[in-house]
Amino acid sequence: MSFSQFLSILQARWKASLAVFLALLAITLVISLVLPKQYTAVASVVLDVKPDPLSAVLYPTGANPAMMATQVDVITSDRVAYKVVRNLKLNENATIREQWRDATDGQGSIEQWLAETFQKNLDVKPSRESNVINVSYRAPDPRFAAGLANAFVQAYLETNLELRVEPAKQYSGFFDSRAKDARDTLEKAQSRLSEFQKEKGIIASDERIDVENARLNELSSQLVALQALASDSSSRQSAARGSADRMQEVLSNSLIASLKADLSRQEARLQELNSKLGDAHPQVVELRANVAELRRRIDVETAKVSNSLGVANTINQQRVSELRASLEAQRNKILQMKAVRDEGSVLLRDLDNAQKAYDMIAQRYNQTSLESQATQSNVSVLSPAVPPREHTSPRLLLNMIVAVFVGGLLAVGVAVALEIFDRRVRSAEDVVNAVALPIIGVMQKPTAKRLFGRTAKANLMQRRLLGFSDKGASA
Repeated sequence: MSFSQFLSILQARWKASLAVFLALLAITLVISLVLPKQYTAVASVVLDVKPDPLSAVLYPTGANPAMMATQVDVITSDRVAYKVVRNLKLNENATIREQWRDATDGQGSIEQWLAETFQKNLDVKPSRESNVINVSYRAPDPRFAAGLANAFVQAYLETNLELRVEPAKQYSGFFDSRAKDARDTLEKAQSRLSEFQKEKGIIASDERIDVENARLNELSSQLVALQALASDSSSRQSAARGSADRMQEVLSNSLIASLKADLSRQEARLQELNSKLGDAHPQVVELRANVAELRRRIDVETAKVSNSLGVANTINQQRVSELRASLEAQRNKILQMKAVRDEGSVLLRDLDNAQKAYDMIAQRYNQTSLESQATQSNVSVLSPAVPPREHTSPRLLLNMIVAVFVGGLLAVGVAVALEIFDRRVRSAEDVVNAVALPIIGVMQKPTAKRLFGRTAKANLMQRRLLGFSDKGASA
């Protein structure tokens, strides 16, 4: 369908199109005037995304779309609607109860019926890129609309506070019982550690172990020194058995040295007298006896020195054995103290863990206890609803604009539909499309002013419709 055909259809069907257009406008106007006026009251609340000091640990530090959507769902929930009904005491109104019986035949509860009725006219929308939520209510009475909007806001504030306080109360009771158990565990751990320290006589286990370790090191040093001394005395004793007269102790002994000097003088005199007087002379015999006595005394003194080395070696070996036994006893004592310290450390760790658990539970208990007593939430009323001065529906101007647009489309649609069901030939182009043959001539209407003398433009159009070119026409 070409645009010229479309215009010819509208020109032919203009009465029907105009009738449909005017009828739609009239219907829209009547409905807009007949419909009762609806007033919309809007109240707004703002969410404080900064957590209060009591809930700084439990609540996030920023709002997000999920949080805003959750708050919207809370406002439109049945719990808030039921609270509105209870706060306004509408379920006690006799007129409203009669309306409920007529509408539901007494089935269900009046609170549920009122809540569903209120929710139908409630609209909750969060503002874009902000923490403000707008609560609007639509009703025929502006004061009633404002009252319901404010009632929903108040019920939402109370519900939001309950949703925070009720879990805090439950957690507070839970942490209270857990704190008692943790306190009992802490007291038992403290009692076990005290009894263990009293039984083992522990005051400062680390200091005692340090002292005993120092004593063990001292005994070890003494043992090493004494073992060296015992080894030296044992070596001297072994050397004394073969050549005692060449030992340092013998050589440095003053008595033995004096006796050896006397022996040397007596042996020299004996040799001198023996060469002069002979072996049988009484002086020689006496002098020989003196030399023998000196040698005996030297042997006796040398034996005494050798025996003293043996006694010293025996004493040193005995001291080594005693010191080694003391060292072993000290080592066992330290090992026992370390075992006691390890056992005490286990009890001390149990006490520390019990203390930490109790402190943590006590902290959470104090926190939840304070939260359960909170009277403020993180939601505040930004602006309460006031009775609107102008109605929001029906909007006559907007409805008429929409009716003009829709009526125009509907009028055109009716004209096209009528043309489809009752097809007419309205132009030469319709004939060409219908018979698929060129047009020989076009007869004007009888009412035309000029039946003869076509203009050059009309002749040219007729020639083009008949299939002649301009060149052929001039020829």
